[in-house]
Amino acid sequence: MDSLPRSEHLDTQALSRIFNNTTNSYKFLFLLSIMDILARRNFDVKTPVSFTDLTVEMLSIAWVPHTFFKLSFGKQDSITKKLDSLVKELGETAFAFTTKGKEKLRQSLASSSLGKDKELMRYVPFRLLIPFLEDELMDVNKSKGTILENAMPKIANDNFDRKKPLYKFNSDNYKDCESICINTEWSEYLQANFTIIYAWVSWNWLQFMQKRNPSTPNLSKKLFIPINRESHETQSDYWKQILNHEKGRHLTCIYSETALVTHEFSLDHYLPWSFVAHNQLWNLIPTTPSVNSSKSNILPDEKYFDAFVETQHAGIHIAKQIFSEHIFENRIECFISDLSLKETSDIFNLTTLRDAYKQTINPLNNLAANQGFSTGWQFNLTP
Repeated sequence: MDSLPRSEHLDTQALSRIFNNTTNSYKFLFLLSIMDILARRNFDVKTPVSFTDLTVEMLSIAWVPHTFFKLSFGKQDSITKKLDSLVKELGETAFAFTTKGKEKLRQSLASSSLGKDKELMRYVPFRLLIPFLEDELMDVNKSKGTILENAMPKIANDNFDRKKPLYKFNSDNYKDCESICINTEWSEYLQANFTIIYAWVSWNWLQFMQKRNPSTPNLSKKLFIPINRESHETQSDYWKQILNHEKGRHLTCIYSETALVTHEFSLDHYLPWSFVAHNQLWNLIPTTPSVNSSKSNILPDEKYFDAFVETQHAGIHIAKQIFSEHIFENRIECFISDLSLKETSDIFNLTTLRDAYKQTINPLNNLAANQGFSTGWQFNLTP
């Protein structure tokens, strides 16, 4: 991911250096925002991109990994503090897993006080252009106060046609800057190579976040709003057939102890989906729809652990009887690999299975709690 498509007329090497010495999330979010906005505009650059639109887009991209998936952006990053201030106003899930949901999130952010916050635009729009104008900035102090920011608009605007930075500003005066004008040739380059460039920016964003969340599972799936979450039709069919079996009809919801019926049950992620970001069978348990809705993305109280493992164990034994050998092996593969079981036969031993679950779930449970997921959920009969 180090090399970018070349251009005869543009300094693509400058673009490749854009994330050098990056200490916070702003540059990644800013460039991703530019690309998302350009794509929605069909790469039409006649209309400037306002700082307000860029702020809203940056916040909408950051909202998912921080607010929904509880990822850390690092202690020096202030954008997460801004997002935290909006949680009570917008709620943690102010979007659906659809394109309309993304637009709803943008609208909610735009109407909030933070959507008009100018602080995010104080530095990044000006510092992002440094690699494109290094010679012109040789005599400008880049580390003291806002000297660079004050100098950049005029330098970028004066050299827009000659040096072709990614964009210029609507004013030569730093304090009057309210929008950027994307270079037409850069817009054409980004459009022609959109998939490659977007993947490159995303890869750098992932590397940045990986260093700040080294133990987080499935990190790559947590950096962007998932459009249409992965279906768990296969997993639902697995439990439906188990519940249809004579022995399966005695299984109950581990939280409410309510009898489970095949025509009306939900699959609960024991460890929340917003933490694990997968639909592996070993973490899915049948519950009543109302219980599943009530539990949401909260970590369950440890008192349910034994019932969870026992229900999984019972399900495995029934699955062995009702599925063909090939299908059964396919379904239990995730149990063997993800729970680090040594032998396939270990899955049938309740004590071994319980120990494997403890070794897997306990550290993940602690990590999720440390990241900010609510803990200790218990089923309550009263509303």
